[in-house]
Amino acid sequence: MVANVALVTGATGGLGQVLTSVLLAQGRSVIATGRNKEAGALLVRKGARFIRADLAEDDLSGLVAEADTVFHLAALSSPWGNYNDFVAANITATKRLLAAARQAQCRRFIFTSSPSIYTCAKHQIGLTEDSALPLNPVNAYAQTKLAAEQAVLASASPDFHTVALRPRAIISPYDSVLLPRLLQAAKSGFLPLPGWGNALIEPTDARDVASALLAAEACAGEASGRVFNISGGHPVPLKSFVRYVFKKMNRKVRLMPVPSVFALGVASLMERVAMLSDAEVEPKLTRYSAMVLGYSQTFDLSRAARVLHWAPHYKAFDAIDWALEERFYAVD
Repeated sequence: MVANVALVTGATGGLGQVLTSVLLAQGRSVIATGRNKEAGALLVRKGARFIRADLAEDDLSGLVAEADTVFHLAALSSPWGNYNDFVAANITATKRLLAAARQAQCRRFIFTSSPSIYTCAKHQIGLTEDSALPLNPVNAYAQTKLAAEQAVLASASPDFHTVALRPRAIISPYDSVLLPRLLQAAKSGFLPLPGWGNALIEPTDARDVASALLAAEACAGEASGRVFNISGGHPVPLKSFVRYVFKKMNRKVRLMPVPSVFALGVASLMERVAMLSDAEVEPKLTRYSAMVLGYSQTFDLSRAARVLHWAPHYKAFDAIDWALEERFYAVD
């Protein structure tokens, strides 16, 4: 049985706006929370009830009081930043929301985790949910998202179903991470490609992630306490991906293929300099970015197919077309 009232955290983000719109289109009542006032106002005009809240500090009882399902999308997502900020946004906020949801007798808690927890300096093909994770997470984001995921799954009980999804490289018209970062990096007219640009990536259309979240809700009883890989399911070489983006944007960008080891070495040096100088500005290249772009990472989606009855519908280039047609990503 599908729940009626849904709480969406991170509703003003790239995925949150898509999910909230889908829920509203289905006639669902949606309570939305997020950091972007303008996006929040747009969601209100679409029919959502928008409540601003600091999940790490505010009283959350009113936020979850009416919700049958919590879709917890909010997070601090960045390859660089203050460790304590990541702990507050990704661990503390998740644990507080879990406690509030249980206290309010909410029935389902669907969490967006991250495949960044797999990231390391090697090619990984056909990753399953049980694949070994690196002993040392690549950054604070990966570390805190893994801790939050573990807290969510550990909270599962017969009357409180929890499910975690690990969606890969989400593409959305409202995205503030993937496409904008790529285009920002190209402002100089050239873009280094770690791994010679040959690494395989699996971008995921936000509409597919939204359908996976709804599938997790519908199958929450059977899926409770479990985690699922979610991706577009169609690996493409990094160079093909970026060439397509720049062609669609009508931008002339010189691609500069470099070895993965070289890119990782440069990123390590940049991070060390930033730490020694106590700089808050993210280095132009981080170890995380060098690994994600320089080493293949593809996923086995069979568990999602078997348990959630879900499979991706949109291919990577379809997602790019949709995102760029719906919103122009300015880089000036």
